[in-house]
Amino acid sequence: MRLMVMFDLPVDTSMERRAYRHFRKALLDEGFLMIQYSIYVRVCVDIKGAHFLEQWISDFSPEVGTIQSIIVTEKQYSEMHFLLGESSQDVRNSSERTIII
Repeated sequence: MRLMVMFDLPVDTSMERRAYRHFRKALLDEGFLMIQYSIYVRVCVDIKGAHFLEQWISDFSPEVGTIQSIIVTEKQYSEMHFLLGESSQDVRNSSERTIII
């Protein structure tokens, strides 16, 4: 499973910029990878883990802005089409698992 988080947060004031940086850093610390600006994705073991992560994200989300999430299977994620640009041949668009020992 993949959990994809898409967000549009205001950055007009210094407090909003701080909230944006805190939110983005928390996603990165939790293992999310940026696939496009303001779109982050993370591999989840199962649907229960994905729902847990969604709840975790909602707990530290800023008070203003828009944050959306979608859970997709590995098969659905690997069917992503690149309409412009090229795949970078990394693990971000692959259903194969990487194990580092």
